[in-house]
Amino acid sequence: MQHNVLILDFGSQYTQLIARRVRELNIFCEIFPYNHFPSDLSSYKAVILGGSPFSVRGEDAPHPDLSQIRGKLPLLAVCYGAQYLSHFSGGEVAASNTREYGRANLSFIKENEVFFEGVSENSQVWMSHSDSIKALPTNGVKIASTHDVEFAAYRIEGETTYAIQYHPEVFHSTDGAKMLENFLVKIADVPQNFTPNAFVEEMVAELKEKLQDDKVVLGLSGGVDSTVAAVLLHQAIGKNLYCIFVNNGLLRKNEFQNVLDQYKGMGLNVKGVDSGDRFLSELAGVSDPETKRKIIGRVFIEVFDDESHLIENVKWLAQGTIYPDVIESVSVKGPSATIKSHHNVGGLPDYMKLKIVEPLRMLFKDEVRRVGASLGIDPELLGRHPFPGPGLSIRILGDITPEKVQILQDVDKVFIDGLKSWGLYDKVWQAGAILLPVNSVGVMGDERTYEKVIALRAVESTDGMTADWVHLPYDFLMKVSNDIINKVKGVNRVVYDISSKPPATIEWE
Repeated sequence: MQHNVLILDFGSQYTQLIARRVRELNIFCEIFPYNHFPSDLSSYKAVILGGSPFSVRGEDAPHPDLSQIRGKLPLLAVCYGAQYLSHFSGGEVAASNTREYGRANLSFIKENEVFFEGVSENSQVWMSHSDSIKALPTNGVKIASTHDVEFAAYRIEGETTYAIQYHPEVFHSTDGAKMLENFLVKIADVPQNFTPNAFVEEMVAELKEKLQDDKVVLGLSGGVDSTVAAVLLHQAIGKNLYCIFVNNGLLRKNEFQNVLDQYKGMGLNVKGVDSGDRFLSELAGVSDPETKRKIIGRVFIEVFDDESHLIENVKWLAQGTIYPDVIESVSVKGPSATIKSHHNVGGLPDYMKLKIVEPLRMLFKDEVRRVGASLGIDPELLGRHPFPGPGLSIRILGDITPEKVQILQDVDKVFIDGLKSWGLYDKVWQAGAILLPVNSVGVMGDERTYEKVIALRAVESTDGMTADWVHLPYDFLMKVSNDIINKVKGVNRVVYDISSKPPATIEWE
């Protein structure tokens, strides 16, 4: 992609939000750790320094090498970035008397500043820092203040460098998107040409150049990511794409056949492989969630290896990896603590002699859907909720048995069908049921029961990086709970998960 915006990550929880806001302006951007970014910056039009949980006054403060950036490319420094430029360039940063966190309002905006064009007086911004700039760096010019923060924003004379102590990327900064647009479009002159149609055109050309006449094998899941990846590849290489849909025994009820039927008429070369017994046998007696993920990933690769050997001269494995997978697998401080492993990030074992191609690697989930729409993919398929790669295994807490899978498949069908019949499915980003490793006492008729507990989960999100629980109607929850308990043998209690991400994750394992 040309005309990139480079975002340097210092470990802030908001870094991904900066990228989201930039992409919403139809501008392509990439996130790199502050200490490991490209040496060749010739294709970049602007750079953004993100925030950080660190203090610039600390011994462990991140120190980026900006020698190829400052004064050479338009630069916007956010929060930590603003303090960094001040502290190490002739200014002063000191601890605030009180932590400056939350909503604030601009009380002063310097006249005739392009950065603040269209920004109203008293505009609300979001602060999140315990240090504050007490003196501007050399050649610094104050361009905005709040009631409590004198140097809320400044620029540096002689450079196209701007710095702000608040976060324009968060929803609470009411004119934040406008400020980003002013900087990127009006000041840095970055073209707004990152559109779904442009992505398709460029990616198909790139795939044709990379793959030539090579054969590619792709694992289809029936989900949005793998489907869009398949159609992109099909446009580029046609009959040389071989799609395989593996039944790992942990899909939704009837999903194996339904997905195969779904791809009929799309022109894709799809083979269904039923390996459910193989997966469940390997998972027998295993309770640890990370171990379950690793087993499923390993067996999935083994099945793929078996199938790929049946295709003569196949050279590539295509994957539906998307940008959040990539971001969550990288840390600015080296390997990150494992929250959960991603089976489609990190390469293949040495014995599997296939190269990887990931056409969606730089897209967020909502961007994948827009690209899919531009490719003419059925809106119903594009609107499918995300479904975890390990399937129902990570929604069955504890060990996995065929009986538990059957219970959860039946419960899941009642829940998802209910969301659709009540017109709620498209208002939810992801929904599912979790089988808990506990039994509870109940009463059915005149008999005491001691059966399984189900937790229902429904969240709203844009790309899965953050998520809030959905306020489903009480009448719906009452109806679906009643249906589950009456229709699914072995369940006598239903609860609803009202935690958000963070601090919780979307899945329970």
